[in-house]
Amino acid sequence: MQKKPFKPTVKPKKPSGPRPNRGRREALHRINKFITAPEVRVVGDDIESAVLSLAAAMKLAEQVGLDLIEISPNAEPPVCRIADYNKFLYEQKKKQKELKANAVVNEVKEIRFGPNTDEHDVDFKLKHASKFLNEGAKVRAYVFFKGRTIIYKERGEELLMRFANKLIEEGVAKLESTPKQEGKKMIILLGPAKKK
Repeated sequence: MQKKPFKPTVKPKKPSGPRPNRGRREALHRINKFITAPEVRVVGDDIESAVLSLAAAMKLAEQVGLDLIEISPNAEPPVCRIADYNKFLYEQKKKQKELKANAVVNEVKEIRFGPNTDEHDVDFKLKHASKFLNEGAKVRAYVFFKGRTIIYKERGEELLMRFANKLIEEGVAKLESTPKQEGKKMIILLGPAKKK
């Protein structure tokens, strides 16, 4: 039996040079010569809105030393703004940041009970729920029925309603949904009361 001669494995050499699109992101908007529509509606600061041919719109942008930016490509004809592109992008990011900051995040906190939870524990959990509601969060209280405790459905519903009524009487909560059964849980949802 003859042995095959040893051949070292050689990995194919990767092509040198820059990779295409490496580190480059696709442009968010078509600008200047990348706009393809034959006619565009031109808008901008100190510019009267008008429908122009692409060449005329480009010439107008050139005269004021700014870019022609396609801001609404699906409109008929597409809408283009005459502005400094970098400044335009900066203002867009700023607007998005402001919208994000002003967006209301509704957090939902959960409070769990058993069907046989005693009064002291309910009072303790009332304090937590009151704190969450005052911070603007919603409270999802539920009774978890483990094993055979499912026979105490009425007790669970009564516990949740007593819990909700105490918070409503304190003026910190409003009832958003009455107790409803979901599998092994009976759930009630409370939202923060509107401040006067």
